[in-house]
Amino acid sequence: MKELLSRVGIGAATVDTVLPTTTLTAGESVDAEVHVEGGSAEQEIDEIYFALLTRYETDDSKRTGVIDKFRVAESFTVDEGDERTFDVTVDVPRDTPVTVGRTNVWLETGLDIDWAVDPEDEDPVQVDPGPRLGRAFDALDALGFTVRTAECEAVPGGLFSTSFVQEIEFVPRGGPFSGRLDELEVVPRPAADHLELGLEVDRRGGLLSEMADMDERLTRITVTDESTSEIESKLEDEIERNL
Repeated sequence: MKELLSRVGIGAATVDTVLPTTTLTAGESVDAEVHVEGGSAEQEIDEIYFALLTRYETDDSKRTGVIDKFRVAESFTVDEGDERTFDVTVDVPRDTPVTVGRTNVWLETGLDIDWAVDPEDEDPVQVDPGPRLGRAFDALDALGFTVRTAECEAVPGGLFSTSFVQEIEFVPRGGPFSGRLDELEVVPRPAADHLELGLEVDRRGGLLSEMADMDERLTRITVTDESTSEIESKLEDEIERNL
């Protein structure tokens, strides 16, 4: 009876991931411990899996997006009431959305058990930008922009390697573009040796131009190892060209 109940999640093994910090940085790694505690019956664990998840918008719904998923540990048996600890390294992909605006990211840990409900553990995390995107944010701040909102959105199939991207909306509170544009939308696309920033410059226009989306210009810049001031100059020039 105990084994039967554990298969439907009653008295089953439990899993808990302990992170040294809940603040992660895109493109870096963090060491963690996974604690597995046996339930009221012996269970065979096929593997431990991790998933880094977020939510993204589609035209008609909100979905859970998988940023990355990987598996650790070979199959093992956890006895009734037994406790096991595993040391793991969690690699945070460089294109993990940063947790600003309405963007949330969490780490899910699960035990894969055949013919049973898989026990899971969820840990919300804060994700800070990697160095290149961090300098780009500093450059935008120097130009007078502040973040108004940010969320992940679905993209057309085949356009990118992922099914969603993060769009961060900035507004000019001061600086050279105050009063000259409504907003600046930024889509970061990190790669190993550079960062591409897709930009949508939403100019201030009349009612007719706004209704026809004629006030929006699309462009992009590439960031490699430039300093914050160099990125600031590059952004300012590109935005000026599209006003």
